[in-house]
Amino acid sequence: MVDRLNAARALRVAEIINDYRTLLVHIARHNTRILTDSCHEDIHKEIREGLAAAEALVSANYNPSVAPTQSNTETEKAELQRTILDASARRFQAHRIYLRVAVATRWAIARQDILRGVQPVIQRTAPLHDARTTFRQEMAQVTDQYVVDDLRAADTRAGYWLEEDPTLPDILGWIHHHL
Repeated sequence: MVDRLNAARALRVAEIINDYRTLLVHIARHNTRILTDSCHEDIHKEIREGLAAAEALVSANYNPSVAPTQSNTETEKAELQRTILDASARRFQAHRIYLRVAVATRWAIARQDILRGVQPVIQRTAPLHDARTTFRQEMAQVTDQYVVDDLRAADTRAGYWLEEDPTLPDILGWIHHHL
């Protein structure tokens, strides 16, 4: 029974890591979308910070070793559970970064569409204000709980095995102590 669970755990690790890798690719794509005008804007700051956070996340080391137990199967179980927690924490952070960078990119595109290559003028004040309000509202929605719920919903739709996925407090604790 433990061997079958370990096989499920190993598959879960692969699913999480694949999703994490995909998120990092999508985050990196936002780097090419940064506009050169108004670099002081919140949008550009958010994108730059997101890209820097993603780079830091990629460079964070992982040490999968756990103390050996009496059996290889139990040691494998412990290593897989620890790897699921670490991979989940990394994916959580990457997804949070991705969501924030995506909101900022949408605002940058909306701003560009409103301005159409000219400096802000009085006629564009209201649309710019509305777009900024939308940006702030969408950013406020990207909470830790939202990120976890969004990932879990996607995993559920995909039919993944989620029995041992860590909870938000587990993920945040792991991040605080290890990443």
